Amino acid sequence: MKARLTVLGSGTSMGVPTIGCDCAVCRSTDPRDKRTRPSVLLEYGAKFVLIDTTPDFRHQAIREGLRTLDAVLYTHTHADHILGLDDLRPLSFHRDGKIPLYARPEAAEFIRNMFSYIFEAEYKFGGLAQVELKPIDGAFDLFGARFDPVTVVHGETEIYGFRFGSAAYLTDHSQVPESSLEQLQDLDILFLDALRHKPHPTHSTVENSLKIVDSVKPKRAFFTHICHDLPHEATNAALPPNVRLSYDGMKLEFEI
Repeated sequence: MKARLTVLGSGTSMGVPTIGCDCAVCRSTDPRDKRTRPSVLLEYGAKFVLIDTTPDFRHQAIREGLRTLDAVLYTHTHADHILGLDDLRPLSFHRDGKIPLYARPEAAEFIRNMFSYIFEAEYKFGGLAQVELKPIDGAFDLFGARFDPVTVVHGETEIYGFRFGSAAYLTDHSQVPESSLEQLQDLDILFLDALRHKPHPTHSTVENSLKIVDSVKPKRAFFTHICHDLPHEATNAALPPNVRLSYDGMKLEFEI
């Protein structure tokens, strides 16, 4: 089945431009250097599946003309990946049933507590996002497509990336275990965290992610969760031909 992936956001947790910064990338006029918080949208079989609801989700959805949503997958519970949950409201009001939110069991519990006003309140006047949590621990089917959680290490915490058909999306990882690398064989598209060149305790570098690309050999690889250390055009010029920085609004076709 044909599918389209849209990069809603390609930036790190503080976004680019970063508040208070006057560096060359933050002042860049290249639109590809304008990076909102990291998220992707999948479209296949007239269904729309979102991975993470960033604090920039409202802006991202308006930019892409999103009018309907069928499911959300969460990688983990850091603020830059969940704080846009409340902006699911207008997409949840005019549909049959609640929007399902899929997450690791402990992540689902965190989201339930964080947004207790949605999941536990009895608010008789409406206005709450119509969503329901669905804990996951293994592969699952969504609208005829198989989604496989891929465990990665983010600092000292295990979180999820996802493989779906010939593509996989991994963000916020400092390490990808060997067992997870085995899940990333025979890919057309692979997204990887590549924060910057300088080492970071919870994120991958460009160099480390290039090693992963060399190991699993996807046809195409795209880096995301990019900070203001990496100018888009100059960084791409130094990367192998099959590896590129992603950018907000990028669209890719693949088989799901």
